Amino acid sequence: MIRVLITGGAGFIGTNLSNKLIHDGHEVIIIDDLSSGYRESIHDKAIFVEGSIVDDLALSKCFEYNPNYVIHLAALFANQNSVDHPDLDLNVNGLGTIKVLDWCHKNGVSKVVYASSSCVYGDKKLMLESDEDFHPDTPYAITKLLGERYAQFWSTHHNLNIASVRLFNVYGPGDFPGAYRSVLPNFIKLAIDNKPLTITGTGEETRDFCHVDDTVNGICLVLFGKTSPGSIFNIATGNKTSIIKIANYINLNCNNKAGIVFKDKRDWDCVMHRKADISKIQSLLGYSANTHIKNGIKNTCDWLIKINS
Repeated sequence: MIRVLITGGAGFIGTNLSNKLIHDGHEVIIIDDLSSGYRESIHDKAIFVEGSIVDDLALSKCFEYNPNYVIHLAALFANQNSVDHPDLDLNVNGLGTIKVLDWCHKNGVSKVVYASSSCVYGDKKLMLESDEDFHPDTPYAITKLLGERYAQFWSTHHNLNIASVRLFNVYGPGDFPGAYRSVLPNFIKLAIDNKPLTITGTGEETRDFCHVDDTVNGICLVLFGKTSPGSIFNIATGNKTSIIKIANYINLNCNNKAGIVFKDKRDWDCVMHRKADISKIQSLLGYSANTHIKNGIKNTCDWLIKINS
């Protein structure tokens, strides 16, 4: 039986990922400090270690189970949180990543997948993995790029097989609304409460919204596929959707008549458009994003409406 350790496994992506791995017959170990994850979301067949990735004692408990693979999702999420708390962001996303990679190296882990972010590209027209000219504009983006560099160092100098995945605007069931959370669940919660959706900016800003099912599929392809140590993959749809279109879809699905209001964009948010080039993961690993944005939003709205009823 393959054993997979997921750091941050009680979070949105982590719980969806662990559910798939367990369904596919693998054993899953989760470490999470529950700062943004939920104990109730953890699969009852997963082994759970409550603790932080900066805590060697907690990590030692995880590695007692001898994981074959590690998916490193744990991070301080996300941009606004990092702007407000850059020291905590560096501690978790920087030092925490070093500790995870070191434990993987010392325990002979076969492969590590490091979850990076599309934020590392900054305001780039072409978001291609081979790009080396980065201008990250938040502490979160800086530390995610830092994690990639650490991953490449451990690959080169410690012969640890690591692949990094740059995730683009993941959404779907399991993503709860709240402070520092993603735009979609917060929009949906407002729509459920019959309140206007607040867009920061013009609404013409675009993002590459990728459903969690497609994201999880991409991560698993990278984890179990043949990849070069230190390689990097975008996981996204390769399409862009405007924020105002997302808001309109949500209001329609939630039958919200309160509409949309606008306010000035956040001073750190300078990215007007974001769309991934996914040709690399398509050609090398056979990846495809199969969830259309309209279907994905309906699926997400239905889930959040159900848990709020």
